[in-house]
Amino acid sequence: MTSTSSPPGGPRLRTAVAGLPSYVPGRSAETALTAALASNESHFPPLPSVADVITTEAGRIHRYPNMASEELREAIALHFAVSTDEVAVGPGSSGVLQQILSAVCDPEDEVMFAWRSFEAYPILAAVAGATPVRVPLLSDEQHDLDAMAAAVTDRTRVIILCSPNNPTGVSLDPASMEDFLSRVPSRVLVVIDEAYIEFQDEPGDVDTLDLYRRYPHVCILRTFSKAYGLAGLRVGYAIARVPVAEGLRRTAIPFGVNRLGQSAAVASLAADDEIRARVSEVRTERRRMIAALRAAGWTVTDSQANFFWLRCRDEVREQVLSALADANILARGYQGDGVRISLADHDTNERVLAVLSKRERFGDQ
Repeated sequence: MTSTSSPPGGPRLRTAVAGLPSYVPGRSAETALTAALASNESHFPPLPSVADVITTEAGRIHRYPNMASEELREAIALHFAVSTDEVAVGPGSSGVLQQILSAVCDPEDEVMFAWRSFEAYPILAAVAGATPVRVPLLSDEQHDLDAMAAAVTDRTRVIILCSPNNPTGVSLDPASMEDFLSRVPSRVLVVIDEAYIEFQDEPGDVDTLDLYRRYPHVCILRTFSKAYGLAGLRVGYAIARVPVAEGLRRTAIPFGVNRLGQSAAVASLAADDEIRARVSEVRTERRRMIAALRAAGWTVTDSQANFFWLRCRDEVREQVLSALADANILARGYQGDGVRISLADHDTNERVLAVLSKRERFGDQ
């Protein structure tokens, strides 16, 4: 039997790494009948135009990709009317965030974020040697921007704002953002993580590009994994001031975004009309699902993402997850907080409603 313990005097993990919790991904579908609604993936198949590019590029995978991802950075820059030098890319938005923290944080610096939010934040902060600082959400699931601004210390280097927030689906309040950014020192990088921004449709939502142009310490973080449906290819990007973006490129893993990912992302940006049509379908289903759940007696946030959130007691969380599993539906539970369920096609969403409409099966939320 092979021992997993280190011999005396052998290599040992950093204390911060040894104490890290494991990132828990959403479970994948085990059979064709299973509805995998735990990872917020796109339920649409790849666009034909994107699939064609991937097929062509597959014949070149014996060659390294462009290390600087120049064509992709140029396409992103054109899409958002920024310069190529303001764009950095990486393996998913999580990979780009790791580049950000590596570029900005020294040991024992602080990385602040709302909680609950994306569970990778505290892990990536600790890996960078920084101290994660969690600021509780408000009772309406909004970021408590006043509390976050007040929690800034001399050690604060990065503040991450997730909008729409994962897992609650709530977007940042535009009325509060101006005051917040004016209160946060310019030495602190404010990263607005917009992994789900394409699904947002509320009027008056935060215009992060406008904020970016007016506040030099704002950085925008986005991904091709969600609305663009490239989760399996891992492509994310940041828009930041040139010195910061250059730092992100320097801390990137060489050739971190592969040939297929770069080409597929460029093709996806060119298919903007088709992506918008798919996003519109998700928004329509989201409105329908939230209305139906509220009619059934559930308290549901005004999600702006491709999922909805049920904040509930642990007992109810377990009951909901069990009832969904009995119906071959996988959802994501968060101990102490609630359940997140990804949106899918109409028929699959109906399967979810068939379970949750029996509200009497579950206790008080």
